[in-house]
Amino acid sequence: MDFKKSNQIAILGSGNIGLSLAKGLAQSGLYPASSITLTRRNIAALDEYKFQGFQVSADNVSASAQADIIVLAVLPQQLNQVLDQIAGQIDVNKHLIISVISGVSCDDIKTRLKKDVQVVRVMPNTAIAIKQSMTCISVGNASQENIELVKNIFNTVGICVVINEELMTSATALCACGIAFFLRSIRAASQGGVEVGFHAEEALKMAAQTAKGAADLLLQLASHPEHEIDKVTSPKGCTIAGLNEMEHNGFSSAMIKGIKLSAQKAGELYDKD
Repeated sequence: MDFKKSNQIAILGSGNIGLSLAKGLAQSGLYPASSITLTRRNIAALDEYKFQGFQVSADNVSASAQADIIVLAVLPQQLNQVLDQIAGQIDVNKHLIISVISGVSCDDIKTRLKKDVQVVRVMPNTAIAIKQSMTCISVGNASQENIELVKNIFNTVGICVVINEELMTSATALCACGIAFFLRSIRAASQGGVEVGFHAEEALKMAAQTAKGAADLLLQLASHPEHEIDKVTSPKGCTIAGLNEMEHNGFSSAMIKGIKLSAQKAGELYDKD
C-alpha cells in the first residue's frame, strides 16, 4: 500500500499546524485543496478555507472514511477520543496515519486503534506557517515509499530530517519549543537595544534580522557557531566582553536546562489510559 498525490487527505484537528500544512500542500501544487478535508468542532472557523476550495467538516469519522492519508493534529488530551471515534473506519490496507501530536508514539496509536496500520510520527514547529519549519520524522511500520511521501509533504513547509523515535520528545523540545526559546532571546536582545538608545520597533527589527543572519551563516555555510563567533571577537573587544557577561549570568546553562525540562514535559503530555 503506497500513496500518490491523487489520494485524499484528512487533517483531523485543524489548528495552526494543520491549517499551515494544508496551505503549504495546496500552494506547492503537491495536493489540490479539493483533495484535503479539514475537520474542526467549530466549523465556522474554517469558512475562509472552504472558500479557498478545501473540504471542511465537523465529522472526523466521515472525513477518515473518505481519506487515504489521515493527519492527526488534535491536542494530546483529545487524541484517545478521536482514535476511538475513527477506529471502525481504519483499513490497514488503505490508510496511512501521520501524527503531529507531542508525546504520542506510533505504537500508542496502533495500540489504541487495535490495528497494525502504517503510522509515521512527525514533529513540525510553528514556522510551518511561513514554510520554514524544522520538521522531524520517525517511523513506525511505514514502507520506504510512504516515508518518502511524508518527507515530500513536509518539505513543502520547510525542511525535514528522519530521526529515531526515541529522540522525538527531544526534538519537540529543541525544534518545536525551541521556536519560543529563540523568540525570547530575540526579544531580550531588542530590549537591550532599547537600553542602548534605539526605539522599540527599530530594536526589534534589528535584533530579528541579526538573528536571521546568524542562523543563515550556519545553514548556508555549514559553519559552526564558535567559528563564526571567533570572526567577531577581538582581544579586549566589545563582543567578547558582552559574551562573557552573558555566560557569567548563565546564558548557555539556562538554555540547556530549559531544553532538558521541556523534553521531560513533552514526554508527559499524553495519557495513554
